[in-house]
Amino acid sequence: MAPTRFGTDGVRGVANEELTPELALAIGRAAARVLPAPTFVVGRDTRRSGPLLQAAFSAGLAAEGADVVDLGVLPTPGVAAVAESRKAPGAVISASHNPFADNGIKLFSLLGTKLPVEVEGEIERELDSILADPDGPPRRPTGHGVGRISADPGAVELYQAHLAATLEGRRLDGLHIVLDCANGAASAIAPRVLGELGAEVRALHDTPDGANINDRCGSTDPGELARVVVAHQADFGLAFDGDADRVIAVDHNGTVVDGDVLLALFAFDLDERGHLTGNTVAVTVMTNLGFRLAMEARGIAVRETDVGDRHVLAALDADGLSLGGEQSGHIIFRSRSTTGDGILTGIALADLVRRARRSLADLSTGLVERVPQRLVNVPIPQPERLADSTEVWEAVVKAEAELGHDGRVLLRPSGTEPLVRVMVEARVEAQADAVASQLAGVVEAALGQIEPQAPR
Repeated sequence: MAPTRFGTDGVRGVANEELTPELALAIGRAAARVLPAPTFVVGRDTRRSGPLLQAAFSAGLAAEGADVVDLGVLPTPGVAAVAESRKAPGAVISASHNPFADNGIKLFSLLGTKLPVEVEGEIERELDSILADPDGPPRRPTGHGVGRISADPGAVELYQAHLAATLEGRRLDGLHIVLDCANGAASAIAPRVLGELGAEVRALHDTPDGANINDRCGSTDPGELARVVVAHQADFGLAFDGDADRVIAVDHNGTVVDGDVLLALFAFDLDERGHLTGNTVAVTVMTNLGFRLAMEARGIAVRETDVGDRHVLAALDADGLSLGGEQSGHIIFRSRSTTGDGILTGIALADLVRRARRSLADLSTGLVERVPQRLVNVPIPQPERLADSTEVWEAVVKAEAELGHDGRVLLRPSGTEPLVRVMVEARVEAQADAVASQLAGVVEAALGQIEPQAPR
């Protein structure tokens, strides 16, 4: 059976079934061989399976001679910040917004950035070799050559100081903010940092028990956050996902402000202050057409990338840009971070609101006039087969002709789940719904059955 592969954001699977301790150990060994470094930093989110898989992955690193610094529970961007600070490759044991039974492994370079696809490919090839012959060459170290595993209780303080420094001495006094921590990695850190910066903070879902991460809460389900913001007359709310690399906001009326609107707010603010380098924002193909039209109206260019904050970061660095992000709430301020950071983004939003002396609702209402968008997730056992399905792509061509210049179709295999994502935008909502449903049916009919796998 083929091992779980790297997707849009690392390796993911059902913990102890698809992503087993044996596989995590082998990935650790492969990573140590491809990313030769004396020390790795490794953190995790709050999932029950986290310590198990972190121990196995760290054992794999140590078995190849690398020392491991255990950062404990820390947001993904916190691990990235520590990796950059310590000049050490890093890893996070997390499945982000997925249900708690899933888990994953995300890898970072010693610059604190996600690994390029080519490097992940090298790790996969090394992984195949290890799985095929666990005792094969090279010979593993013994004695003093075996890596050591130690804790670093100072990592949390390092990350908190990094977050606070992004305000350059400004404060958040006078703001009342509700935080939905998704019972994840933000639970201890986000309320503390925003509180120390002067905000009055009310925290929800900040008592992780290993099984309640992302459970009817967080950035994928901000309903309770919206109700609490309205009930307590807060200025706004912030909903993080399980590993706190993304955030969704809720204004004082309970209206959700997603990543597209947040990105537009930040783009206009940076542009007005002369800090939007290249007069360009990097976004993914999932970004709503309305965002592009809003940028066009302000004379701001849009650079489009594949889905994933790794691709957004690559575009930012390639073109020397300062801002990019995704509809899901991954937002990168390149001068402040090497990856999407939900807590940092929340702090930046609070700072923007306070400087503007206007409510989030006032700032965001009408900012992006959305083109109706319908997203259908179609469960498919082998979503990678999408690329070769003539039947599906012929249906896409017909749908695009029907929509004309006023619409858009995007089909892609999920990089994190066994799904094909069907996205349709059209000027008329009913048309977007109809075309998306029709294409989803074609995808399910064409790809819904598992194809026999060739013997390995």
